[in-house]
Amino acid sequence: MKKVLVTGANGQLGQCLQKIAPSYKELNFIFKSSKELDITDILGIEEAFVKGNFNYCINCAAYTNVEQAEKTPDIAYKVNAEGVKNLANVCKSYKTTLIHISTDYVFDGEKDEPYTVKDVPNPINEYGKSKLLGEKHIQEIMDNYCIIRTSWLYNKTYGNNFYRTILKKAQKGEILHITNKEKGCPTNTVNLSKFVLDLIVKEYDEDKIHHYTDGEVMTWFSFAKRIIKERKLNSVIIPKDYKTKVARPRNSVLN
Repeated sequence: MKKVLVTGANGQLGQCLQKIAPSYKELNFIFKSSKELDITDILGIEEAFVKGNFNYCINCAAYTNVEQAEKTPDIAYKVNAEGVKNLANVCKSYKTTLIHISTDYVFDGEKDEPYTVKDVPNPINEYGKSKLLGEKHIQEIMDNYCIIRTSWLYNKTYGNNFYRTILKKAQKGEILHITNKEKGCPTNTVNLSKFVLDLIVKEYDEDKIHHYTDGEVMTWFSFAKRIIKERKLNSVIIPKDYKTKVARPRNSVLN
């Protein structure tokens, strides 16, 4: 039985993995929240691995607040780059395969076509830069790893995400002003979780980098319309181009 450590287990992806884990009876899971296992604390990681004897580590721990990362980038780099570096070093020492969740924001959004794994990353904000640096640390340190870039991740039941935010506002009767200047592929954590665990179970992973989304391209505006229609709500949605201090890729569609 393969032993799998999941870090960042209280995030929306970590919670989803916990929910579907019982379906994968050939895997033995150990779930650790960021409080239980802080990836910025290398001694804490070492201690966990000494006791664990893990075959795989799925790293769901990340700093994902894009707006705040621009204001206080040190926090983002501490988790998304240095924390990942710590994890990569320990995984290498214990011959543990690292499966790391990354982001579409490693790209600048200037390409008209979907981004492939062969495209050269060029992040335009501090969040994306910190995530790309984490990827580079893994590639420099390890041989046994898999980086999975995903986009617009959401869960309908838990987590702070676009789906749940739109739903709460709509249920309160608020008028929704949503940008239609950015396009990507919303990705349900349930589908991503199954993809990750199937990689482990089926052992068909020869590629070091994967792009995984639910495949349907839309803008934030059209995604909001989809949510409202799905939940049969009568909300007013108005397209609006927000001006923020954070540059965001206009096209983050992953192939």
